[in-house]
Amino acid sequence: MRFGLLGTGPWADRTHGPALAAHPDADLVGVWGRRPEPTGALAQRLGTRPYADIDALFADCDAVAVALPPDVQAPLAVRAADAGCHLLLDKPVATTPEGARAVTEAVERNGVGCVVFFTLHFCAATAEWLRDLAPPGDASRPRPPDGGWQVGRADWLSPVFGGADSPYAASPWRREKGALWDVGPHALSVLLPLLGPVETVTAAPGGAGDTVHLVLRHTSGASSTCTLSHSVAPSAAGVTAEVRGTRGIAELPVRDEAPAVSFGRAVDALLTAVRTGQEHPCGARFAQSVTSVLHAAQEQLAGAGVPGRSGA
Repeated sequence: MRFGLLGTGPWADRTHGPALAAHPDADLVGVWGRRPEPTGALAQRLGTRPYADIDALFADCDAVAVALPPDVQAPLAVRAADAGCHLLLDKPVATTPEGARAVTEAVERNGVGCVVFFTLHFCAATAEWLRDLAPPGDASRPRPPDGGWQVGRADWLSPVFGGADSPYAASPWRREKGALWDVGPHALSVLLPLLGPVETVTAAPGGAGDTVHLVLRHTSGASSTCTLSHSVAPSAAGVTAEVRGTRGIAELPVRDEAPAVSFGRAVDALLTAVRTGQEHPCGARFAQSVTSVLHAAQEQLAGAGVPGRSGA
């Protein structure tokens, strides 16, 4: 499959680009970015061609992989789908329900494949854990209580703005939107498949920088919590998640591989979705449901006078 890469930042440079260039069933035909100098430099490092005209790249591709801020990604994803390109998107797909819905509608209108790179679903250890624990069915649709998981939690504590030497600390959209939008999708990508869609969300600021807490009630009757932050000290960073119910206690295993390896599996997933015509569990509709939950949380925080930005 011929892929175009949209974006030239650290995520594109360290994850998307190398994974696409190394994948045996992907042909990386070119890179498009918003600035010509980094576009040319990344294309050279990846051994491919820089594109100044994004529509020309769409015309030369079967699919696009997007490593751009969410509210830049969403309209370009719609444009790519309308050009007949399959989509390998990053999370969140957008930060507004309207933007996420437009992506879903474009995917369905054009009959293109779509996979969203929720990392834990493509890392071998965590993906197996999620497959083993999730009840059958579509996680974006309501399901009745099945006597399984009753409560859960997912905490994602990062030091991006807490003193770590991180290439992502300078990201303008992360500084504006904070951990709620950057790592909140990861937490929800664990809880929604296991506990079902979210019925209500309560959001509260955590005090330190961009730290926020979420309390979720799911349509299955289960409940869960999230703590999200980019503002903890490096010594306090970590990712933990668990669910509890009649089946006992299940703890998320440690993610133990480089993101580029996981992204290679996301490429595999898109190839399979296109070949079979079957919607992937991490498709556009699931990503839209994640955006809806986070937007509801953001509205609550804004109503309380808490901006959705980091402590930078």
